[in-house]
Amino acid sequence: MYPFIRTLLTLTRARKRPSIAVDDIGVMHFRAMPWDIDIFGEVNNGRQLTLFEQGRWDLAVRIGLMSLLKRKGWGLVVAGSSVRYRKRIRMFDPVECRTQCCAVDGRWFYMSQSFWVRGEPCSHALFRTAVTHRGKTLDGALVMDALGVHWNHPTPDWVLAWDRSDHERPWPPHPLPLEHT
Repeated sequence: MYPFIRTLLTLTRARKRPSIAVDDIGVMHFRAMPWDIDIFGEVNNGRQLTLFEQGRWDLAVRIGLMSLLKRKGWGLVVAGSSVRYRKRIRMFDPVECRTQCCAVDGRWFYMSQSFWVRGEPCSHALFRTAVTHRGKTLDGALVMDALGVHWNHPTPDWVLAWDRSDHERPWPPHPLPLEHT
């Protein structure tokens, strides 16, 4: 089930925290709760994606994007993601979520997010996101102008490589011809 109460708490707490710049790293803390845990006693991959969303909500509020979205009637969408899981997150672990906008191009915003437990990295995700209006993605420069920000950071090579490889995947998806030996 989607964590509506946790989302409400995230948004409420983010409004009370200091504003940060669009290219800063947003840091928030939470504890892995029993409802986040799967049958193996850890936060599974699906729940981690949902918890990463909490970090993006926190960042969106603190950079002023949420108020802009509300004012303009805009929305947010995720158009792609890649996650690397390396260490288990167990029940009641204190988790630090780090979120940063690491690249902007055309219509896409690339969000780098990671979970840390006791100073150790557990997982890292890259999300391709966009701001939408009436079902269409908006140009990133338009969004940055509306935020009063000039983005002048180069896109990291690893983000470019992921983006290229993601665009090589066939769409619509179809079964792969498998050879039998």
